[in-house]
Amino acid sequence: MTTNRNTSPLPSRAALIALLNLIIMFFLSSEIASAQTGVRILGVDHVGVNVPDMKQAVTFFHDVLGFTPVTQLGPIALDAAWKEINTIDRGTGDVTIRMIHAGTGASIEVFQYANSKGSSMQPHSDDVGATHIAFYTEDIAAAVAYLKGKGVTLLGEPFLMPSGDTAGESWVYFLTPWGSKLELVSYPEGKGYEKSKPSVTLWSPKKVSSNAEGVSDPSANKTLAEQHLTLWNESDKSTRDKLMRQIYSSDIEMVDRHFTAVGYDAVDTFIVDLQRKNPDFKFAARSVEAHHNLIRLYWQVGSKAKPAVVTGMDLFVIANGKVEKLYVFVDPTK
Repeated sequence: MTTNRNTSPLPSRAALIALLNLIIMFFLSSEIASAQTGVRILGVDHVGVNVPDMKQAVTFFHDVLGFTPVTQLGPIALDAAWKEINTIDRGTGDVTIRMIHAGTGASIEVFQYANSKGSSMQPHSDDVGATHIAFYTEDIAAAVAYLKGKGVTLLGEPFLMPSGDTAGESWVYFLTPWGSKLELVSYPEGKGYEKSKPSVTLWSPKKVSSNAEGVSDPSANKTLAEQHLTLWNESDKSTRDKLMRQIYSSDIEMVDRHFTAVGYDAVDTFIVDLQRKNPDFKFAARSVEAHHNLIRLYWQVGSKAKPAVVTGMDLFVIANGKVEKLYVFVDPTK
């Protein structure tokens, strides 16, 4: 006797692996969520570094890198119990601690131990526990030239990652006067992994507004708006390029109702086309308003005979002292 049975094909090995990965990711996500709920960590507050000479270190961070010392503790005497718990040599003296504001991001906590009996040797790059701090710059070539001008030792030239998750990132190491390794990084067009639109992206100082605390400088905002119009009126490309790098972030995004331009080249192409079509037109400010990290510029453009042929308003979003986003509103023609 023959019986008919509905049989389903066994899942393939690839399908089983994919299912297993989903199960693993589910449990990992649950563990991460549980950990974040338990510890309630919001982010990195500071990075601690030991230095042999506090004055030398503060001078370097302030005069060369442009950072600001904010707080100081000590000298503080350390008792024997503290030294034992924190693996500090018994013969080491008092500690002095300074906290330095390092732009947009974590602060740097600098320690100097008097009569330190610890090792004065810098760790090798492959030593367990060796660390370094990386600083983001919008223009790594200019930053390297500046550091060289200050006599800073560079460990090579900037290297541009050609492929992989970090494609588009340039980096180079440099040394502090006391021999610690630091790093410059730059990725104005983003990193390779971002093209896949991941649900989680790495934190970046270029995405954070320097005015996030709600501080606004009206005079600086007005100057920025005036420079913006100077740029749009400038016909010399080299001068325009210099102004653009002073005013706009390298990933500037200009949004008009008809198009979006991203980056220096795209914005400059639009300016050139506008000047070609209207060679005798000039922009002028009508009024400027600002609060927090936003600027609203009301403008007009036209000839000397008719200075207000077109009017409108530009809305700037400021990040790290430069225009990150520019929204253009053109008034209806009368």
